[in-house]
Formats: sequence, C-alpha cells, structure tokens
Amino acid sequence: MVILITGASHTGKTLLAQKLLEKYKYPYLSADHLKMGLIRSKQTALTPCDDEELTVYLWSILKEIIKTVIENGQNIIVEGCYIPFDWQASFDEAYLRQIRYICLVMSDAYIRAHFDDILRYENAIEKRMADPDFTMELILQDNRYYLENCRQHGLDCILIDSEYDPERFCDF
Repeated sequence: MVILITGASHTGKTLLAQKLLEKYKYPYLSADHLKMGLIRSKQTALTPCDDEELTVYLWSILKEIIKTVIENGQNIIVEGCYIPFDWQASFDEAYLRQIRYICLVMSDAYIRAHFDDILRYENAIEKRMADPDFTMELILQDNRYYLENCRQHGLDCILIDSEYDPERFCDF
C-alpha cells in the first residue's frame, strides 16, 4: 500500500507520517527531503520558493517511485505538499487500488483558535528554520487553497476543526 499525505505547511503531515510509520511499520519519504537533496546537490536550478515548478518536477520522480513500490508489493508513505491535485491521472486503476490519499486541511476557526499551538508544534518531528513570513493570514490562505482544490478535484480531505489528533487518522 502507498499512503499519500499532503496539505498546507504546518498541518501535521510529517507528524501523521511518523504515527503511521510507528503503527504500520511502513517507511516514509518526505518530499521536502527529496526537494532539498536535489537542490543542494545541484540536480536542479529550482529553489525552495519555486512551489509550482517543484510540484511538477518532484511529482515526475515521486510517481515513478510509487509505481515501483506497488510493482514490488511494498509499502511506503509519501508526505509533502508537492502532490498535485490531479495525482490520480498518473496511475491506472491497478495502481490506484493500492494508493490511499490523505489531505490535511485546517479550518479557519481551528487556525484562529490554535495559531500559537501550530507554531509551538512546528518542530514536533523535524527541526524547522523560523520563517518570519509565516503568518496567520498565510496559513489561512494556504488551507483554503487546499480545501478548495480538494473539492474541485473530488478529493476527500480531513478537515481539522476542533483538535488535531493524528491517531484518529491512522486506521485503514
């Protein structure tokens, strides 16, 4: 099985991937780690700020990793914001039966009520560099974008509206 976890920055994708790893013993691949490896090794001229271009570039690699995992009867969790909303178009039905998609979206109310907590737990799994441009307005905008695109593409999302408990999302 392949589990895809996506969503806006700070929605808990990496924490959920870690919880799934602990429960199912599936390894996980961070699209952010792949991105930074390719950038630092100068395999691409893209920068961490080139989100749209990075989605196209990284997805061309990630989708082939996913196919290889499925063909080998293996399991993996792929997490990151570089999973396009039309991801299903990359696979035929035999592959799609082996993929679970999770998009984490925080509601406006949750973000407004828990913004300090979101910042406090941003380093729960990985060490992040402080981003002075990360504001409540930015996270509100990003989460609305994910919610809107999930709806437009007929994708389910997990709406985090009252509390974030990744254990709730770990059963398949």
